[in-house]
Amino acid sequence: MDALGDPVRRRLVELVSTGERPAGDLATAVGDEFGISQPAVSRHLRVLREAGLVESRPRGTVRLYALRPQAVDEVARWADDLVRAWRPRLDALATEVARGRRETRVRDDTRAARPTTTPHEEDA
Repeated sequence: MDALGDPVRRRLVELVSTGERPAGDLATAVGDEFGISQPAVSRHLRVLREAGLVESRPRGTVRLYALRPQAVDEVARWADDLVRAWRPRLDALATEVARGRRETRVRDDTRAARPTTTPHEEDA
């Protein structure tokens, strides 16, 4: 998860999720988008490779990067567990927020329905 904490690395994962991409293409795309150098992109790719999120293979003088589907499955399982643990709490929070809005709306409607009086009418 630490490897995906950086927006540059998340973007690199998105780019390789559609298939193999040459390192040069990745460096150009991410470099233009984030304003970083090719060596900086290479460091991000190394972090992703060491974390097991992407794999690389040489093809002549070019290095191709691809997403490791097993790693994505692991992240998905972790996220599912997290959502499953938090779902009841988030549902309860949504209920309380809705209840608060409803009470505010009823209170505002009650105030609006009251007849207004002028100062002279109150004295009478």
